[in-house]
Amino acid sequence: MPDQNDTLGDELDVRAEEPARRHQLIFGRYAALQPGEGFVLVNDHDPKPLYYQFAAEHDGEFTWAYLEEGPQTWRVAIGRPAA
Repeated sequence: MPDQNDTLGDELDVRAEEPARRHQLIFGRYAALQPGEGFVLVNDHDPKPLYYQFAAEHDGEFTWAYLEEGPQTWRVAIGRPAA
């Protein structure tokens, strides 16, 4: 869950992007976050594999909370915890 002090920021809608480019865009947006900031990922499928990649590469350094869970649109709040 996002910390109550986290700022969600804007949406990153990757539904129109080529699948091969999506993770690059998402991790680029994450890398630009300051502590306490976040964004809402909008996707056309459950981004569970993305969660596992975040967990492997950024264990303990990110927040993840489903805001909408399909069937056509998924919204996930992704953030960098406040220091």
